[in-house]
Amino acid sequence: MALDLFAGICVSDLPAARDWYERFLGGPPAFLPNDTEAVWELAEHRYVYIELKPPHAGHGLQTLFVDDLDERVAAVAGRGIEPVLRETYDNGVRKVTYRDPDGNEIGLGGGPAEDQRSS
Repeated sequence: MALDLFAGICVSDLPAARDWYERFLGGPPAFLPNDTEAVWELAEHRYVYIELKPPHAGHGLQTLFVDDLDERVAAVAGRGIEPVLRETYDNGVRKVTYRDPDGNEIGLGGGPAEDQRSS
């Protein structure tokens, strides 16, 4: 069974949101299906998209788990975006939370820091 995932985030200003997500994700959208959406392919068959829907903007919650959390957080910071929250759960899982211009929450999650794995 083929399975594709499209995780949508509603925004109120498409150009501003597209700029933020390009900086956050490190590049331009994979494709623009129409005048109100932009889509990024995060991994094979796994997409995140923004859609111009002002009444619904600001209520999104997404978390992406990655193997290279520290490197990604550093890369995002290098593109001018800083997290609003950093958390470490009792099981060692870490989450770094960002907010786009509408207040949608997008988090990056991963395991313990490299220097904590060998401890």
